Parts: sequence; C-alpha cells; structure tokens
Amino acid sequence: MLNKLVKEGELRLGEGRISGYIACLLSFLSLLGVLAFHFPEYLTTPELRQNYSVSLLRQIMFFALVISGSLGLLNFVRNKNKRLGMLAWLFVIVAIALGGHKVEVGDFDDNTPYLGLDWFILDLLGSTLIFIFIEKLLPHKSQQVILRPEWQGDLNHFFVNHLAVGFVLLVANRFVHEAFGWAISTDIQGFISSLPFVLQLFSIILVADLVQYMAHRAYHEVPFLWRFHAVHHSAKHMDWLAGSRQHILELIITRCLVLTPIFVLGFPEEVIGLYVIIVGLQAVFNHANVQINLGWLRYIIVLPQFHHWHHSSDSAAIDRNYAAHFSFIDYLLGTAVCDQKEWPDEYGVVGDYIPEGMLKQQAFPFKKSR
Repeated sequence: MLNKLVKEGELRLGEGRISGYIACLLSFLSLLGVLAFHFPEYLTTPELRQNYSVSLLRQIMFFALVISGSLGLLNFVRNKNKRLGMLAWLFVIVAIALGGHKVEVGDFDDNTPYLGLDWFILDLLGSTLIFIFIEKLLPHKSQQVILRPEWQGDLNHFFVNHLAVGFVLLVANRFVHEAFGWAISTDIQGFISSLPFVLQLFSIILVADLVQYMAHRAYHEVPFLWRFHAVHHSAKHMDWLAGSRQHILELIITRCLVLTPIFVLGFPEEVIGLYVIIVGLQAVFNHANVQINLGWLRYIIVLPQFHHWHHSSDSAAIDRNYAAHFSFIDYLLGTAVCDQKEWPDEYGVVGDYIPEGMLKQQAFPFKKSR
C-alpha cells in the first residue's frame, strides 16, 4: 500500500507534472494578487500593506504570469494529460483580463474588515519554496512524497486559516481589551520595556508558550475540547502543510489566550512582530518531514522530532510533548516523551475516526459522538 501511495504521488522529472503544478501555483497566486490590487481595503492585511513596494510587486506578478504561462504552454504541448496546462492558462487569461500587473491602486480606507489574501499568497509561496526544499534536503521519511494523501484538504485548511486572519485578530483583540483591560499595570509594562531586546524576545516566547502549554493540555484532557483539537491530530502524514489542519474555533480561542498576557504585559510592537514571525516559522517547521539533530538543544527548544512524537498514535506518546517553543517546559512538568526510539512509526488519532476533508473536519466537533 505504501509503495502504491508513493508511486501515485511522486513527482518525477520529465513527466511534466512538476512544471504543471508550478504553473498552476504561480498563475493562481497571480490571479489572487490581481484581486488584491483591485480590492486592497478588503483583501490585504493592514500591517503588511504598510510595507509593500507596489512597483516591486508589479514586477514579481509580471514575471510570475510569464513563467506560469510558459510552463503551462509547455505542459499542454508535451504531455498527454493537459489538464494542468489548461488550468494554468485559464488562471493567466483571467488575471490578464482583470488588468494583470498594471492594475491601478487608488486611495482607500484603512478601517475596513479584511481577509488576509496577501498573507495567504506570501506565506504559501514562501512555505513551498523554503520548506519543500528543506524536506527534500534533510528528510525524515525519504519515501514520503510532496503530494502525500490528504494534501488537498490540508491546503484548504491553509487557505481558510490565512483568509480568516483578519477576523481572528479582530475577535482576539476585542476579547483581550474588554476582558483583561483592568489587569494592565503601567509599572509592569514599564519594567518590560526597560529590558534588553533579547530578554524581551525570550520573555514573550516563554510567556506565550506557557499559556499555549496550559491550553494545549486542556484540549487533550477535556473531552469536549478534544473534539476540536482531534482535527489537528487526525493528520496521518507529517509535513510542512500538516500543521495547517486546525479547527477555526480552536485557532480563535488559542489566539485569544496567547494574546492576553502579551497585551497585559505591554511588549513593544517590534518584539511582538518578531515573535509572530518566529511562531509562524516554528509551527510549520515542527510539523515538517525533516530530520535534524541539534544534540542537547533538543532538551531546550522544540524540534520536529519532539513534536512528531506529540502527533504519534503510539500509546507512550498520548498526551505528551505539549510545548510549542521550549521543550524544557515538558521535561520540567513531566509530560515529555522519554526513553523512546528516535522517531514514531505512525501518526493520527487512535481509532482514525476523524473524517477526511476540510469541511467535514470543521463540522465534526458538533456532530453527536458515538
């Protein structure tokens, strides 16, 4: 069965599927970029749009359209299965018809509800370029293919979670300010601001990880909460995309809880910005199909091997390795997987009872349990 899955999902040079998928990815992202140019107030993230170079983005979009169109044409001419080439050209044609890289961007209101379409574009492009390369360079399971089973559903999770970034942040900020505004202390915030930058960064990551540890443990030990978190654990193959499989309500609740101490303690914006980058990269990296050995550092920071055990269906790994950043938290609190072999063999929930597909997984927690 494994050999069959490997054969079906494997991308080989010369078959045309690699160029076809690249063409589809670039053309689809270009089309989304055109839509973001047309409706920046509704489709772009305020924090990101302040740092854009519009001329650079136009150049990138132009080259993406040229490359995707060329690869799509090559795929269409040289391969028997022409669906990828046709789909890429469909995206290219629609993108050009809507103005392509020449869409004018006028003045617009910054205070509008928005979807994080630009965040999705940048993160998907960056993640595919960086993490697929790392997974092929330092693989844990060398036979695991890029397009492993259920990758489409996890890509849908990736898409929805990134589009909902504006809504999630809006809910989280409203919750934090209204529920914990009373806890703000100017003395404490002044002390935090007086710390060296490196110590501020360490503190924000540690505080956030302690809150995530407690929330994460509750998701495992409270049956009602587990129904939401089980969606994340249902992935049976670990790679950079598997971490995106998450129920939207769990995402919102976790963000609210993590932002609470960060807001109350008053960390500076530049520290929060760097923390957001670190947590985003580490969340993807810890799920990646990557084998990396940093010796004794594995007892300090969370690495893929540590987090892969958290996703294992092995009885010794159930309800273990909760930390997201610092593994020493689990070792100190007695919840780390110890004395096990290097890597787990199987992943997923015991009993494999979570349905496949993003929509079914979002609906699963609300269905009557058997």
